[in-house]
Amino acid sequence: MSLNLQPHFFESGKRYFHAFTPGDDFYEMLIETHRDLSDEQSAAVNAKLILLLANHIGDISILREAMQLARQDV
Repeated sequence: MSLNLQPHFFESGKRYFHAFTPGDDFYEMLIETHRDLSDEQSAAVNAKLILLLANHIGDISILREAMQLARQDV
């Protein structure tokens, strides 16, 4: 299995009328998660979120590929 780079946002049981809507919903949740946090608190939330999602993914090869892509051009 390789890293999915195509839009893949959805919410179980919810019908969307536009393909971009679930991505917009995710972005809104992400912004709201960081609202009123200091830069340090926001960085801590990001770190926790990365670890939680990495654990959920679990596949080391997928995580390795994601890390390599994230470092490109930085």
